[in-house]
Amino acid sequence: MIADNPKLLQLLPRFGIQLGFGDRSVAEVCQQDKVSTRLFLAVCSLHFDPNTPVRIEAPNDVDLTSLLSYLSASHRAYLDERFPHIEEHLSRIIKAAGPKYGNMLDHFYNEYKREMVKHFKYEEEVVFPYITALRKGEKTDYSIDQFRHNHSNIEDALEDMTNILIKYLPGNILPSERVCIATDIIELSADLSSHSLIEEHILIPFVESLENAKP
Repeated sequence: MIADNPKLLQLLPRFGIQLGFGDRSVAEVCQQDKVSTRLFLAVCSLHFDPNTPVRIEAPNDVDLTSLLSYLSASHRAYLDERFPHIEEHLSRIIKAAGPKYGNMLDHFYNEYKREMVKHFKYEEEVVFPYITALRKGEKTDYSIDQFRHNHSNIEDALEDMTNILIKYLPGNILPSERVCIATDIIELSADLSSHSLIEEHILIPFVESLENAKP
């Protein structure tokens, strides 16, 4: 799987799976690290192909602990690793670009990060506690349909940044670093798209099945 799609390597820490797994099978590694094999394969499939059909038919179809742990770990990976890495390189490009392009890059990045931090915080403080309470049979006024309607696409700012870096910034401004950071931004965008698909195709249907199962 990793040989076919090396980007899956970034998923392993989010599941708490460490490298050095030898020749063990996916099922053996998941069992060792207490991860739902079915969930792991579903997440990997969505990263392989966004059109992968994932069906959630009953609450028992999803391991809640593995799912919420994976999503929270993904949030930390974005905030603690991916964003700081992009910021480090982008700050040098912004400085070299001058006010005309530098201010635009700085604006688009800060706007995007602000929205992402807000989105992750909402999930961590509202959505995930609601799901946990629902699984315990506790009643609240919230519903996952509210999350679905607020689950907007905020990736346009990443596309704007990429266009500036690739199309509009003068060619003599840190060209090698621009190639590297533009590649990182494109990969981040793809990763976040997969993250959204996991929530849309796994998390939301799972919670709906819990809500429908309520007496």
